[in-house]
Amino acid sequence: GGSASRSERLVNTQFADLADMSASEEIPVEGEITVPVGAPSPDEDFSTLDEPVRETIMRDLKAVGKKFVHVMYPKKSSALLRDWDLWGPLVLCVSLALMLQGGSADSKEDGGPQFAEVFVIIWFGAVVITLNSKLLGGTISFFQSLCVLGYCVLPLTVAMLVCRLVLLASSGTVGFVVRLLVVLAMFAWSTLASTAFLADSQPPNRKALVVYPIFLFYFVISWMILTFMPQ
Repeated sequence: GGSASRSERLVNTQFADLADMSASEEIPVEGEITVPVGAPSPDEDFSTLDEPVRETIMRDLKAVGKKFVHVMYPKKSSALLRDWDLWGPLVLCVSLALMLQGGSADSKEDGGPQFAEVFVIIWFGAVVITLNSKLLGGTISFFQSLCVLGYCVLPLTVAMLVCRLVLLASSGTVGFVVRLLVVLAMFAWSTLASTAFLADSQPPNRKALVVYPIFLFYFVISWMILTFMPQ
């Protein structure tokens, strides 16, 4: 009983000393959190809040145009990965879906897939390929992969435009052969362009597992283009 009482008195004495210390001594807690700011460099990003809307739109259009050029002349470049956007893929998807629109929505004899079907196939396919790439150990981000896959639909959009023009001139065997050659060439172009941008982001021993879904993705789009017949 005596040892327990001494222990309690010792603990109470220590707490009393700490209370007196905190009451008697003032510890400064206020301060200033600052981040050192160096001299602005010429390459530093500038704010676009005070920029005219016209200049902002023109700059974005030029960026989209440069990405189209990179797709038409595919080479190993980080342009599509560094400054990714989804404006170009959206324009290409809408354009391709509109050209594949064969008739009215309630038509029973529609010669081509409806707008929503094309839209869903393109974006859902791109998302599946991107998830497959990430699961296999890809090093690029989700939206970077969507950007590349979307921009590389450009050759197939051109193929669809050529096929529409060929169908206006001839729908016979000669027209089919011309459309077949154009679609095959643009299919190969889209596949090679996308793999040129995405191949380096994959592990060397898994590149085939990434290229195969891309091949199927553009093959389905090419098949829709080749089998399209206007109403």
